[in-house]
Amino acid sequence: ESVGGDDSFIADLIETYLGDAATQIAAIRSAIEDGDAEALVRPAHTLKSASLTVGAIRLGELCRSIEQRARAGEAAGLDGEAAAVADEWRSADEALRGWLAERGSTP
Repeated sequence: ESVGGDDSFIADLIETYLGDAATQIAAIRSAIEDGDAEALVRPAHTLKSASLTVGAIRLGELCRSIEQRARAGEAAGLDGEAAAVADEWRSADEALRGWLAERGSTP
């Protein structure tokens, strides 16, 4: 609704999201493996915001939780959360690619 039903704009937004999300997920995993809360904040925040923008609400909420914990200085022990992000990412990726395919667009 916020873009007036402009499918072309939405497709561009989704394609950008799909291209960037894997990078953010890798950065989240790396920061968690390193126990680096400071390095975890940015990718968690970026993926949270982008996910919420494209309607991947559950993924955005998972990233919000990770971001909040990272801002509190916590990075260790988030392996389960990282796995949940990866699982939810697969669902979001499939749904968004399906939306693009229905409209004849491919990332």
